[in-house]
This record gives sequence, structure tokens and C-alpha cells, in this order.
Amino acid sequence: MSLTNGAIQQMFPMSGSSDNPSFLPAVQVLHLKKIEQARGASGDDRWKVVLSDGNHFLSGMCATQLNPKVNSGEIAQFAIINVHEFLVNTMPSGQKIIILLKCELVQNPGSRLGNPVDITKSGNVGSAPAQQPSGGGGAQPMYGNVESRGNPYGGGGGGSNPYGSRGNSGGMGMSGGQGSSNPVIRTNASSQAFTPISGLNMYSNRWVIRAKITNKSEIRTWSNAKGEGSLFSIVVLDSSGTDVKCTFFKEAVDKFYNLLEEGRVYTFSGGRLKVANMQYNTCKSQFEITFDPNSEIHLQDDAEDIQESYDFVKIAALSEMEPSGFVDVLAVVKHVAEPAIIVSKKTGKEMTKCELTIEDDSGADVRLTVWGDLAAKAETKFANLPVVAFKRARISDYGGRSLSGSGCSVNPSIPQANQLRQWWSVNGNNTQSRSLSSAGGGARGADPFEQRKTVSSIKEEQLGYNEKPDWLSFKATITFLKKDKNGDEGAWYTACANAGDPCKNMFKATQTSDGTYHCDKCQQTYETCVRRFIFSGTVADDTSTSWVSVFNEQAETMFNGVKADDLFPQVAEGEKDAYDSAFAKASCTEWIIKCKVKQEHVGDESRVKTSIVNLTPIDYAAESRNLLAALGA
Repeated sequence: MSLTNGAIQQMFPMSGSSDNPSFLPAVQVLHLKKIEQARGASGDDRWKVVLSDGNHFLSGMCATQLNPKVNSGEIAQFAIINVHEFLVNTMPSGQKIIILLKCELVQNPGSRLGNPVDITKSGNVGSAPAQQPSGGGGAQPMYGNVESRGNPYGGGGGGSNPYGSRGNSGGMGMSGGQGSSNPVIRTNASSQAFTPISGLNMYSNRWVIRAKITNKSEIRTWSNAKGEGSLFSIVVLDSSGTDVKCTFFKEAVDKFYNLLEEGRVYTFSGGRLKVANMQYNTCKSQFEITFDPNSEIHLQDDAEDIQESYDFVKIAALSEMEPSGFVDVLAVVKHVAEPAIIVSKKTGKEMTKCELTIEDDSGADVRLTVWGDLAAKAETKFANLPVVAFKRARISDYGGRSLSGSGCSVNPSIPQANQLRQWWSVNGNNTQSRSLSSAGGGARGADPFEQRKTVSSIKEEQLGYNEKPDWLSFKATITFLKKDKNGDEGAWYTACANAGDPCKNMFKATQTSDGTYHCDKCQQTYETCVRRFIFSGTVADDTSTSWVSVFNEQAETMFNGVKADDLFPQVAEGEKDAYDSAFAKASCTEWIIKCKVKQEHVGDESRVKTSIVNLTPIDYAAESRNLLAALGA
């Protein structure tokens, strides 16, 4: 295969492959050399590379993600490669270098092709100017008065601050001079070229991005072995349609939080890039940005050219998509549950959540959970059945299919929203949608009628053998309840009397020799305890019978609100009539039962355990309508 004629000459003035994605030049690796690290330094290997098109050559570097190709010999001296992605950076000296990001080996002829010359010294291509360029290869940050001698970022004295003093920028809240406590946010930034968010890379720190804040978090605090502090984050979007997450810590929180507004456009510079953790980051950019108190943020007036771009997926299609992915969804919020406060199992901190039910014109609805400030304001924000565009919502298989997200736009001004709003006004309230979300936990209701299964499904579908629990709902009759336990106690256990964290009346408390109750969870001793039901039984329908475990909340539903503490005094006195009566009344009753099925290991044995997590009384009128509709279908 021959080299692409004039490839280096075409690449030289570009900012990168994003300028012309269809341009995939074939070039030759003239030279490849490992860059020696300073003694004691650690990190990935870095390789210097010289690329040639047979007429000209240009020096550069291989991105660290290409190290496996270098180590395997795929990228080697004289190899001919197809360049898929690259960047062209201008160094402070004015020299241009190429950063090779992605390539593919074509062949290795084992010798040099042509007689290339350095393009920076070629007669028809002038060398890069020594002064800092004002456009083309990348935008420059707004560092105020750049008067550096030795410090390329401006400021004097060679202190530990890499950005130095900004000088007096004359901006909003800027008092000038080193050590100013005011943030640099100006309403009139000087004309300059901006770096697209998609063009950010680890090899250049002299960039300025212009972007709109699409999401702003509340201030959160953190504390660990290294110290404590506060942080908040924003998501910014530029005109290329790429968004990136930005985080502010400690002093930067105090400076910038109250001055940054969601929906407004700013220019940002002086931040530090790091590779994004995509497990927690829903933005398109592969990087995240951390801003410090010395970063510059300039307020812009014009935001018309920055519009959200979406790749909407119909709700009905979610059932065929893999969990843990991200989707854009446009839907009507037809129900908003009450916000709830939960305690994170990982951090032990309280979190606010709110569950929305959203529906589109695909005939399906799904549960979407929002968090934090958005959850607290959800009842107001999503009132009156609005059309909402959710950006990069995460797909979960918790309880069928569900979504979780934070980025959204209520009643967006896009054609798809107008079409959906018209559909809802004509058809939405008159059609019955198919729910993709079943009840995933004990506090949730049973699955919709069309998603119900039978008791025999537990064995036929081999439920419980997956890594995560399986959930199912069925209509069944309670045929037996095991009420007897060893000794004189009833079918309950003694739980900690602490109704607050961390016990919440759930963890076992053991009676001591002096008659008090000690809890190993909170390490406290109490005069009394709380008794909670726990027993097993069998349920049956016309297909099969299954053993099930019953816990306190479901038992109280089964017993019409009777609690274990209500029955204990009589049982303790040897009078078990009320106790036996409660179990007898619950037997042979029919319910819509929600169960969790999970394999458990006890010693060397494994068994599948089916636990009731919800009991719903049967609405026979609704049940009849559902049966008639199913027969008619």
C-alpha cells in the first residue's frame, strides 16, 4: 500500500482529526523512541514518534493508550499505519507536534519510503510562529496579564502556583493583585479562539472552552483520612454537542458556587483534566475537569448557538437494551411520587430520592428516579404532566427496567416535544400503557396484571440462580403458616429498641441475664425490645405450591395490622387463643403476592429461598376487568 500523498502537509495546519473525520491518511513511522522518565518518577511509558508521507515528516508522540500496540510491535520503525484519530498541538516555543491517538497497522516494508524533509523547514510551509497563536491549533486561556519570565502561565516569582497571579482583569468582582479572594468572572471576554470540549486532551493545558451550564449540583461535604472539605459539580455543554463534568473543591466552592447559574454561558480556563470514571459520569467527554480558586470563568451573554442535542430512545425499546447503559428519553411525566429520604449503605448519609413514572407514544411507561435537589423539588418541577427530555439516564434491571438520571429539560423547545405533547392531549389519557418497571423492593406494590407469573415459574424458569435476585408477582392462596417455635415464644424475634440509625428496630437484640436486651449492632443495652414476626409458610395456585419466608411488615398486613408485641403478653401468660386465631384467619386467604427469589448458601449447602416482599389485597372488580381484557386480546 502506498502512502497518502501530502498527508503531513494536510495535517500540519489542522487542530486534529475532528476537523475532517473522513481523512484517514496512510503514513510511515520513521522513528520511534522511548522517552526516559526522570529518576524516581512513575507513570505510563511515553514514546516519541516521527511520521512521514514520503515527502515531509513531522515529530510527535504516541498517546499512552497506544502503548499496547508499541509493546506488541504493531507500531514500530518503518511501519505503515492508517491514522484514525490525532491532534496537532502547538508548544510554548511555537513548535507544532502531532499526538497520535488511534491508528491501525497496514504493513511494515522494513525500510524508509521516499526522501522526506522536515515540514517545519520546508520552503512551501512556514514554520510555526514563535509567539503564541491566536487561533487554529487551540485556544489560549485567559490568564490576565501574561508577563512571565520562566513561568509560561504568567505571574511572577516562580511560586508553587502553576497559574501565577492574574493581575487586574477588570472583571466582575475582580479586585486585582495577587491573593485576591474574588473569582474572575467577566461579562466581556476578549475575542479569542475556543477549544471544543471534544478536542480536550491530556497533552495540552492551554485551552479555553465556551459552554453552557446544563446542570448544577448542591454543595456536598466529604471527610476521610486525608481531611475534609466541600465540593460541587456542574455539567457544561458547548456548541459541538459534547458535555463534560466539572468539579470545584474547598476554596473554589466558596468563590464560584453562588456566581454560576444553570442555563447561562461562560468561558472556562485554568482547569486540570483527568480521565473520567464512566461508572459515575454520564457525560460524552472522556475527561473530567477540576477547577481551583485560580481558574478563570468569564460570563458570556449570547447562548443561542449552544443547544442540547439528543438521541432519543423510545421507552418500549428499553426492555431490549442492556442495563448500565445510558439513553436519552423524551416522555410525559404522568406521576410523581412523594420524595423520600434514604440512608446510603456506602456512606451512611441521607439522600433524597423521588420516583417518576414517565410514558411516551410507544405504549410503554417506566419508573425513573431522580436524586438530591431535583428530587426535593420534583413535585413542583414536574407538576401538570409536563413533557421532559432526560439526558443520559442510566438503565437498570432493578425491578424489570428502570431509569435513574439528573439531567433534564422540562418542556423543551424542540419539534419532538411538540409532537409528543399533541399525542398526549389526544391519546395519552385514553390508552393503557405497558409498564416496564415492576416493584423491586418490599415497600413497592405488585407487578401489573400483564407481567404476573405463576407459582410454577419459580422452578420452570429456574429463578434465583442469577447473581442478582429475581422478582416475580403471582396471585395465590396462603395454604399453611408455620406458627410454632421452640419454647414458649411465638413466631417472632426480639429486635433492638432503637428506632433510629443504625438499628431502626430491625437488628436482633439478645436478652441478658439481668433481663435487659443488648444489641450488637449499636452496642447499646435497653430495658425493653421490639418483637418482629418471622416465619415460613406455603402458597399455592393452580400450577404449583411453594415454601415462602414471611417477615414483619408482610405478616402485619396478613394479620390485619396485628403486631407481634400485641400478641406477646398473652403468649407469655400461656394464653395462645388470640395468637392462634391470627394465624387461622390469615390461612386460606388470597393475595397478589410479590416475591424475591435468591439462592443462599448455608454451610456447604445451597438452596433457593423465596421471600414475600409485598402483599396486595385483591380488587376483584379490577381483576375481572383485566381478565376480560386479556380474553379479548
